[in-house]
Amino acid sequence: MNHPYNGIDERQRWSRAMAGRASAEIDPVTPPPFRIAPHTRVVTAGSCFAQHVARHLREHGLACFETEPAHPLLGADLAETFGYGVYAARYGNIYTSRQLLQLWRRATGVFVPLDDVWGDGADWFDPFRPTIQPGGFASLREYHEDRRQHFAAVRRAFSEMDVFVFTLGLTECWASREDGAVYPLCPGVAAGHFDAARHVLLDLAVDEVVADLRAFIEEVRAVNPSMRMILTVSPVALAATAKPQHVLLASTHAKAVLRVVAEQLMRLPGVYYFPAYEIINAAGREYLAEDRRSILESGVHQVMSLFFRHVLDGSAVSPAAVAGSDDFLRLGQAVMDTLCDEARLDPSAVEVAQAQPHVEGHDG
Repeated sequence: MNHPYNGIDERQRWSRAMAGRASAEIDPVTPPPFRIAPHTRVVTAGSCFAQHVARHLREHGLACFETEPAHPLLGADLAETFGYGVYAARYGNIYTSRQLLQLWRRATGVFVPLDDVWGDGADWFDPFRPTIQPGGFASLREYHEDRRQHFAAVRRAFSEMDVFVFTLGLTECWASREDGAVYPLCPGVAAGHFDAARHVLLDLAVDEVVADLRAFIEEVRAVNPSMRMILTVSPVALAATAKPQHVLLASTHAKAVLRVVAEQLMRLPGVYYFPAYEIINAAGREYLAEDRRSILESGVHQVMSLFFRHVLDGSAVSPAAVAGSDDFLRLGQAVMDTLCDEARLDPSAVEVAQAQPHVEGHDG
């Protein structure tokens, strides 16, 4: 009998594409509508897993666009501690769609949150980058000058980038009851003080995340019409949930929402979904550490290998980037050193992760 399934490709059949295959043989990547070349200005952002994309792109000699560099006298380790060189600008991890949209609107002056700065008269913190300046800023003048430079760097990064790689991590976020300003971390975790009368938990639904990202794309393309976007969903489970339910349920819900969002947005011109989430989860426990959420470096390596194979222009791969076992192991410490804020929600997990060698597991 004739029917639509007679002529489908082998990759469309579970028995051919999945059954009996080793994890390293599973390749669910859809051919992208565009490629990244050596000259492509790439900006990355998102949850902690996004940092791996930036690291590996640099390893391949690609033009990771950087608009907020550290002072030359600041050593590499100290610069990274203060959030330089991790992303294009010093915005830290961006866990939710609302945080991303508001970053752009704050940088362009469209949105000015009422909760502008946290401080006690001695140290001052940015509510929207609470861990970017360890110990806080020494004065309000220093804080405002740093933020002025930061916003200029954000505007330039988003206005001049060619490709934006954004990793969706969380749907839960804490916001100001006054004006809806969204924080990357619950106030009181890294800085500031939590007040139930002033702060509210949000759990963004599919339509809300889609609306946030569509607005971001439209507003950025108003000044950067050729911007293309690659979406991924972080494969790392939630470290903790503020909802009164088991963390596994909350994590599964969040990833399901974000995956549906990516499926809807990839219908837009110039938007592509890269299946990092599926690559890790298809392997079962193989790429997971003993805590069942941290991603082993072998998993990160597999994700990035497929990314390079499909998304990079052939001319973009440098000879040094041919991934041998020595190169793979050399990245181990960099993988461990991923700067993640969400882990602060579960301090006991940080201690466990630090005790396990070569494990990445602090993002959501």
